[in-house]
Amino acid sequence: MAVKKKSTGGSSKKEKQLGLLEGFVSELGFRLRYEKGSFVGGDCRVRDNRIVVVNRFLPVEGKLATLASVIRKINPPGIPPDVADIIDSIAATDLFSSGDR
Repeated sequence: MAVKKKSTGGSSKKEKQLGLLEGFVSELGFRLRYEKGSFVGGDCRVRDNRIVVVNRFLPVEGKLATLASVIRKINPPGIPPDVADIIDSIAATDLFSSGDR
């Protein structure tokens, strides 16, 4: 018998949004890594590898905000409308300010 995942309200929608952002970041040629530490996350380059690092202990909302921030910073052409909608909705809620970090 299969065990069903316990629904936590809107997290299913947020998980789908996270999957879309993760997929888009990968399409941009970045390697996505979830790591532990005292950081939120961001993009970097190690030798010739473009990497996005996200704190694995952030809630889904924090992971969404981190990936949205990276995509906004990169500002690639041709962002799919569904990804743009997610980024716009996160920018409107401003979970993590893009101030002095």
